[in-house]
Amino acid sequence: MEVTVHQQVLAGAFIVAVVMGATVSKTQFCTLGAVSDWVNMGDLGRLRAWVLAMAIAIAGVTVLEVLGILNLSEATFPPYRTSMFNPLRYVLGGLLFGIGMTLASGCGNKTLIRLGGGNLKSFVVLLVMSGFAYQMMWGNAYAHWFEPWLASASIDLMQYGLASQSVSDVVIGVTGLSATPMIKAAIGLVIVGLLLLWVIRSTEFRSNHDQLLSGIVVGMAVLAGWCLTGGPLGQAWKEYAEFSDVMPSRVQVQSLTFISPLGDTVHFLLDAGGHTWLNFGGMVVVGVIIGAVIETVSARKFRIEWFSSVSDGIRHVCGAALMGVGGVLAMGCTLGQGVTGASTLAIGAMLAVCAMMSGAALTMKYQYWRMLQEDV
Repeated sequence: MEVTVHQQVLAGAFIVAVVMGATVSKTQFCTLGAVSDWVNMGDLGRLRAWVLAMAIAIAGVTVLEVLGILNLSEATFPPYRTSMFNPLRYVLGGLLFGIGMTLASGCGNKTLIRLGGGNLKSFVVLLVMSGFAYQMMWGNAYAHWFEPWLASASIDLMQYGLASQSVSDVVIGVTGLSATPMIKAAIGLVIVGLLLLWVIRSTEFRSNHDQLLSGIVVGMAVLAGWCLTGGPLGQAWKEYAEFSDVMPSRVQVQSLTFISPLGDTVHFLLDAGGHTWLNFGGMVVVGVIIGAVIETVSARKFRIEWFSSVSDGIRHVCGAALMGVGGVLAMGCTLGQGVTGASTLAIGAMLAVCAMMSGAALTMKYQYWRMLQEDV
């Protein structure tokens, strides 16, 4: 039986996701945990692991673009470098997502990891988050509730002589530098150098093998996703899709993200519409869960968990709804924007991530204040 290029891409996505899922489960790589450690204990270890993943992904994308292997200036999913820049959308979506992931005890990635470890609360979160993402992407929720007033905040950067919202294009547009691949690469590598300098200056972080491993694996996984869909195999994938009798869904240049694939999966399961429902994002979701199952079972950590109370269930459901809505507005989750989006140097990704961290930190502070009030 001949293995098609579509099957090769999906298999590659699955393998990458399994490795990442197992690693994240083992090392406790978690954005919410990173923010919690920082806000509550002043510990920057897991935050440095996140920034390390970001730096590795940026470095890889920068080098591959200057070599002509990747071109993320063309249409990607989501459109990270789009010249239509809407800061309000990124900030609002990021805040909602940050609040939601705190209420639901984890972001999209962590939800999948916890589900793989036997946490049935995460299954409920996954269902609710998927449903709201579906309504935002394929229903009328965005058009009815958000588009009428968010549209006015959109800025067309092309009118200001900027090719896109990437940091390199903005710097070139403002300074008048030549828009050559080498200039863009130099800007990207300067950013990478600054991020790595902050990461490795911590002796404690350098001696923590789990945190080092998690940052490296997550960063390389995102880079692998870009290579699979945007490299030579990805080009062959697009050509295959154009001539397929049944059109594969989401044949676009993309990498690891979780909210949009969940909305897509609901859509294609409900109404395939001439498309195959199994796509790159769906394979990443399944792969992360399987990777977590493998790691937790082998380490004998797999255990069934359920809500401790009705209020616990309501809190998680509300958080899941906010993540579904906020993740679509922000065009990604903490990994989809925080590492994948950041690897494109899109300013929108940076805004979204800052908003997510702020939303999470403020919610934690509020929860701590409520706890103190109840103890009085």
